[in-house]
Amino acid sequence: MATNSSMRFGVMFGYWQAAPPENFIETAQEAERLGFHSAWSAEAWGSDAFTPLAWIGAHTTRLKLGTSIVQLSARTPTSTAMHALTLDHLTKGRMLLGLGVSGPQVVEDWYGQPFSKPLSRTREYVDIIRQVMRRERPVKNEGPHYPLPYYGEGAWGMGKPLKAITHPLRSDLPIYLGAEGPKNVALAAEICDGWIPLWYSPYREDVYADSLTNAPDHFDIVQGVTVAVTDDLESAYDALRPMLGFYVGGMGSKDRNFHKELMARMGFPEQAQTIQDEFLAGRRAEAIAAVPDEFIDEIALIGSKERIKDRLQAWKDSRVTTMLVHAADPTKLQEIAEIVMD
Repeated sequence: MATNSSMRFGVMFGYWQAAPPENFIETAQEAERLGFHSAWSAEAWGSDAFTPLAWIGAHTTRLKLGTSIVQLSARTPTSTAMHALTLDHLTKGRMLLGLGVSGPQVVEDWYGQPFSKPLSRTREYVDIIRQVMRRERPVKNEGPHYPLPYYGEGAWGMGKPLKAITHPLRSDLPIYLGAEGPKNVALAAEICDGWIPLWYSPYREDVYADSLTNAPDHFDIVQGVTVAVTDDLESAYDALRPMLGFYVGGMGSKDRNFHKELMARMGFPEQAQTIQDEFLAGRRAEAIAAVPDEFIDEIALIGSKERIKDRLQAWKDSRVTTMLVHAADPTKLQEIAEIVMD
């Protein structure tokens, strides 16, 4: 897979906190005016990923609409396909479907489902969505995770394969996979149109090189990057430390934390271990303080306009093809666009 020659830019809205963000429609409209490629939403255990995109889609005309990510355990694969094909029709072909398994805490604590066998579950899930979208024949799946038709315990034994009543607008609607582990990333390269990393360093592309060996030429790597325009680097690092410290230290168990494992593979194993040790010992402030500046600097764009433009070149030379930025309002988005899209 060749490096990209012209990076695209999108705006990331993420998932809502206690209340919907203000001005997100106005920000999306400004993104479209500025020539951004796409707008992306997410979900955790609050707001869902599809509904905000429907609202944005109704107030824009060209902006692509991506989920980053839809959690597999939140919906059956046919339900997710229904959401995607509906939104694709309503927006005249602007839907980009990003999927991910999430993590064991969310899956088991929020959705009440087992987290086991994420790779095989993902493979089945994507295959079923592809079947729905292609609409070549009734949808069938003989795998153990999403059997269609269902003949298991409690079934009435009347099941027959079905085709979607609604004809999808696009049989090849793009599917992305949010993935962290080497095998999950390799699966994305094998069966999807793109990959959504959690963290990516353009200075350490060897971390994912083996997993991307078989990625096709037009494989889209969509990476969210915090852009902070400031002369006070330390304050900007401090603003990002709490989120990173929580992911590495508290999102998972002592024996299995995907985010901690990723940080270690990215060249910071000792720091990742320290963050987790401090967090699990109840020393949250110490865990946050242990997030190194170098790690933050590699996965974000922080500094003066000149410093950001200089460091942006590494991203443009990387395999990342679509960079997602966050902005609190249209004015902030315009400021960021003037720097990264110049």
